[in-house]
Amino acid sequence: MTPQWTCFLFDLDGTIVDSAPGITASLAWTFEQLGRPIPSPAELLAYVGPPILDSFRDLAGMDTDEALDALSVYRPHYLSTGVFNSTVYPGVADLLKRIYERGIPMSLATSKPETPALAVLDHYGLTRYFTVITGASEDEVRSRKADVVAEALLRLGAVGTDLVRPVMIGDREHDVKGAAAHGIPTIFVGWGYGSPAEEVGTIGVAKTPGDLRTLLLG
Repeated sequence: MTPQWTCFLFDLDGTIVDSAPGITASLAWTFEQLGRPIPSPAELLAYVGPPILDSFRDLAGMDTDEALDALSVYRPHYLSTGVFNSTVYPGVADLLKRIYERGIPMSLATSKPETPALAVLDHYGLTRYFTVITGASEDEVRSRKADVVAEALLRLGAVGTDLVRPVMIGDREHDVKGAAAHGIPTIFVGWGYGSPAEEVGTIGVAKTPGDLRTLLLG
């Protein structure tokens, strides 16, 4: 029997929207501007999902100052040219609408800063389905998924949400680990950017939005 979830925390990139085209194009432009070799398309795809500063450090080998410099180049370009180069995964908008109609509170919980995250949701008419919108802070101080989840729970609690049985929905291992840091289970979506190895520790895998609807709503 499906548990009676009391609220949902949704990742954005790779879960609600396929945002990879805009992100990877902006990243390629950033590396070019910095005079660095441009990673392959497959390598750039690995940047989608985790906090961008972490990716600059872990995947490009940048130190803190170099990562911040790269971010200062990447962000304006992404906001001006890449943020809407994305698509909502088929069936996801309908699922969000169904959850909203059931009256179950939802928070976005994304490592993307809140300004572009909100812009994406507004663009596709999805903002109205969320009780609160939570993402990374604009200065990236809050970007770790565990910190984003903590802030989402704080905001949901502030509006009277029952936090007894929350569940995270995401497509990368940092979603799983970030939620687990707060004792929250994760349902993994199979249409995003994660690999099967990243499903470890989840309570279920949804191969399609229809599967996810069953896991969330029964």
